[in-house]
Amino acid sequence: MLKFFYSLGIYLLGLVLKLLSLFNEKIRLGVKGREKTFKKLEESIAKTDKTIWMHAASLGEYEQGLPVLQALKSKYPERKIIVSFFSPSGYEIKKNATEIDVAVYLPLDTPKNARRFLNLVHPDLILFVKYEIWPNILIEAQNRQIKSILFSATFRKNQSYFKWYGGFMRNALFTFEHIFTQDLASKQLIESIGCKSVSAAGDTRFDRVSKQLKMDNSIDFIQAFKAEKTTIVFGSSWPADDALFIPFINQNHVDLKFVIAPHNIKPGYIDAIVEQLNVAVVKFSEMAGKILSDYNVLILDTIGYLSKSYAYADIAYVGGAAGKTGLHNILEPAVFGVPIIIGKNHNKFPEASRLIELGGVISVSDNQNFSSYISTLINDKAKREKLGAVNSTYIKNNQGAVVHIMDYIRI
Repeated sequence: MLKFFYSLGIYLLGLVLKLLSLFNEKIRLGVKGREKTFKKLEESIAKTDKTIWMHAASLGEYEQGLPVLQALKSKYPERKIIVSFFSPSGYEIKKNATEIDVAVYLPLDTPKNARRFLNLVHPDLILFVKYEIWPNILIEAQNRQIKSILFSATFRKNQSYFKWYGGFMRNALFTFEHIFTQDLASKQLIESIGCKSVSAAGDTRFDRVSKQLKMDNSIDFIQAFKAEKTTIVFGSSWPADDALFIPFINQNHVDLKFVIAPHNIKPGYIDAIVEQLNVAVVKFSEMAGKILSDYNVLILDTIGYLSKSYAYADIAYVGGAAGKTGLHNILEPAVFGVPIIIGKNHNKFPEASRLIELGGVISVSDNQNFSSYISTLINDKAKREKLGAVNSTYIKNNQGAVVHIMDYIRI
């Protein structure tokens, strides 16, 4: 009965998304993309192909799953790698990634779509990253005896799996042959509802960001902009974050450099940021021919540079936690040994809570709080280095999740 109501809800969701797509560009991309999924699979996968399928909700989950995907590609080079996304922010950015053979939008989780999707992909292994669970497709995979694994998972007591009404979602969780959690608390929580094949392997993001140190992280235009001055990088900022740091920039721009990489890079949003700044601002899209060292603020109205830009940061601010949109990846600057400031809404992010305890991350609640802490860091290089060392050590001490996962996987 619960499966019927769930499936009915998915059908209704499809109708709602189509309606909303008339007014929202991002939703429209997802709706149009899902309409092309089956045709793309039919054209890209032969019945004789051996495949591995990984599902990632969005870009962050894809990056989290990438180290495992790369390890599987190395171990099983003859298999096609199929990656599905639910969000356009993942698919549109990674649809042509070299490590993916076929990228698609995941069709809505109806029983009919689940059967058709698995018929076309016919995977030997299914991987789900972190938290997104689609019951119909997982139950169908179990019926076909296809091995499925959930990794880098985190669980909280307020989730439906742990409520009296959560039986249907619990059953979906039980379809996984093995679940690798990020921490012991999550492992113990799902064991309490009857999950038996569970390991606390850690978070694959630590392995992902650790590889960044081995890459060439030089960016010539940021080097020219920095001009050896103390530089603060604001990564993945939202309006609530802008409200924290823009007043500070306007009042404290002498001998400082600021790189702003907003989550939203639409021209209207970028222009709104520029209008609020009373200092010399240059945008990435307009920097050609300009002497970058003459500017106080560089706005990255493009994608692909943020993770490397943290290599130039003396202090990093990671967005998402000043409001309710969700904290972005603090591990990216942490690996470079940079002290980090975030907003106050970080309770769902264990790595943030732990680094706040250790002292490498500072959580601020308002403009005065922000101004006080960042001023201290700007004026005290030794303190910056001490906090940054806490963060880089934390990254080093938490690597190894990929090894645990790959030791288990056999196809």
